[in-house]
Amino acid sequence: MLDLFALLLGAPDGGSLPVLRYLADDHPWLEPAVAELAGVSLEQWQAEHTRLFVNGYPKTPCVPFESHFRHGRMGGAACRELSQLYAGAGVAPTDELPPDYLGTMLSFAAWLQRDGGPAYQPFLEELEQTHLSRWLPEFCSALIANAHLELYRLLGEKLQNALDYRQ
Repeated sequence: MLDLFALLLGAPDGGSLPVLRYLADDHPWLEPAVAELAGVSLEQWQAEHTRLFVNGYPKTPCVPFESHFRHGRMGGAACRELSQLYAGAGVAPTDELPPDYLGTMLSFAAWLQRDGGPAYQPFLEELEQTHLSRWLPEFCSALIANAHLELYRLLGEKLQNALDYRQ
């Protein structure tokens, strides 16, 4: 499920709605979002994604980077700590996004759960306790409160529930 959450944080493109329709077969909670998005232009969906996560005016309500929540700016200790955590587990994220991007963190957690085995449990615990638990509740609350599309409200709720379950 964490891989799905990471995917939903990505910028939508022309293939996103068919993918969501396919995913809704296994994840019925996506059905209301698919129905809503079927009546929304791709440009409107992309604008909502940009407003929420990239460049909202006058303020971006849901910046998906730990450093923003912890330090009030991008970069810094959160990025260094996460780079070290990933390296310790033998993972090297792509250079396209900073290591504290929520999608990267969720993909790493999904990999640890799926392929890591018991030896990687300490990495998962550190990710959850030292990183995600420090800012994800605030991010989820902001996403639920500020999203104009059902997809992002549902994502905020599901992420919050996943965190509540893990704590």
